[in-house]
Amino acid sequence: MGYIVGFIVALFAVLFTSIWRLCKILVWRPYAVAKFFEKQGIKGVPYSFLYGSLKQMKKLQAEATALVLDTNSNDIIPTVFPHYHKWSKDYGENMLYWNGVDPRITITDPEMAKQILSNKFGFYKRSRSHPSSKKLMGEKGVIFVEGEEWVRHRRILNPAFSLDKLKMMKTKIAECTISLLREWEKQALKAGKESIQIEMNGEFIKLTSDVIAHSAFGSSYVEAQEAFQAQKELQKWIVASSTDILIPGWQYVPTPSNIRTWKLDRKLRNKLRSIVETRISQVSKSCHYGDDLLGVMIQSSEVTGQDKVSPKFMINEIIENCKAFFFAGHETTANFLTWTFFILSLHQEWQQKLREEVLSECGMEIPDSDMLSKLKLVNMVLLEVLRLYNPVIRLFRTPMEDIKLGKLIIPKGTSLEISIHQVHRKKEYWGNDANNFNPMRFANGISKAAKHPNAFIPFSVGPRNCIGQTFALLEAKMVVSLFLQRFSFSLSPRYKHAPINYITLHPRYGMPILIKPLSH
Repeated sequence: MGYIVGFIVALFAVLFTSIWRLCKILVWRPYAVAKFFEKQGIKGVPYSFLYGSLKQMKKLQAEATALVLDTNSNDIIPTVFPHYHKWSKDYGENMLYWNGVDPRITITDPEMAKQILSNKFGFYKRSRSHPSSKKLMGEKGVIFVEGEEWVRHRRILNPAFSLDKLKMMKTKIAECTISLLREWEKQALKAGKESIQIEMNGEFIKLTSDVIAHSAFGSSYVEAQEAFQAQKELQKWIVASSTDILIPGWQYVPTPSNIRTWKLDRKLRNKLRSIVETRISQVSKSCHYGDDLLGVMIQSSEVTGQDKVSPKFMINEIIENCKAFFFAGHETTANFLTWTFFILSLHQEWQQKLREEVLSECGMEIPDSDMLSKLKLVNMVLLEVLRLYNPVIRLFRTPMEDIKLGKLIIPKGTSLEISIHQVHRKKEYWGNDANNFNPMRFANGISKAAKHPNAFIPFSVGPRNCIGQTFALLEAKMVVSLFLQRFSFSLSPRYKHAPINYITLHPRYGMPILIKPLSH
């Protein structure tokens, strides 16, 4: 009898402890955190039980789908961040809102952003991500790993982006781009019209996919198409669930959406494994696996047989990093190019200036590294596009302990949202024309473009800045130069200006551009 009583008492103790912990997480902590920030002058959206601010965010996003901006407006916050657009008016730029039960503080001050991103002591880590995001971009790859693991990954991958490697990549970029431009010239000739309409966003996604497949993995877009398609579908699932509650362990429950995610991840991994194993099987006795990114990763693992590797890179880690570079290597650059052509379509005078510079420095030749370095105006325009339409919209970091940030005390576990688009538009740093397209602000370099040296962070800053930023700018310069040599272009009347957050910055209705071959 005593054992039964003891068991019941123990059971009630466990239940009471569990209920108390839940109440602390779901009720007490949000109340305490809100009061803590309120005392520091930070106001925010009232916490809603379990959902936090997610229901309101979902409603505001749905309402924003009907918005179409003036084509000449670069103030894109209403369609990209409708919740921030509304709440910042009531609570200020630095405000508190809730991603479910997790508190989030918006950061728009470049000095604070620098303090967070430049920290070398591991005080800030990536905020908790949706499980599907990790399947999309590689949970055990360079994007998500932390601490010593990240140092190891970065050290192995850095040689793939050396100047010598980038020169070889430049040749592949030119080959892929010229192939696409010739196809467009054929279409224009066949149509027999002065100009033809091209949906640029879709075309640039194909181009950058082909470039990353060729230059980094030694395969063509056709061979890698299954991997790209799986990632695109995973991307849709992530966007659709962006305002859902993150319940710990829910990703393991066999719901229809989880089952579909598992299938897509398996398909993606199998295709990437096939690409890796094909490269290994084709290697010569010299054990040289190639000079591209995939070769560098395989070489680092010192493969001696299937899954028999040294402690540098395991086969699984190679696959996870392939996910990261397959996605980031084409998604961000495709949208960067899309918004560049949008801007140059609107500003015909700058399109002509750039064409004159390209023809003066390169003629009709494929630009080499020396030629590209002389394209100052092209570089200034690309930097200004990154300021106004940066593909990466925001960054998230979470302090691992209570920490002082500027004048604020940030409690452990509070997510910090660095809004890149807001930092890039602050009038106190960029002037009253902060929302206007003005490449001349970069005439004296990035450090002097704004009143704060860290007001421009398109590729982040600090130790975890984008490893592929030089490659992305090289690719953009090459594509823009080759295009300007051969075509003039303008915005189609069918275009609707509605940029959206689709993990990266996308045109909601595509980017129809009218192109005209200059040879005509």
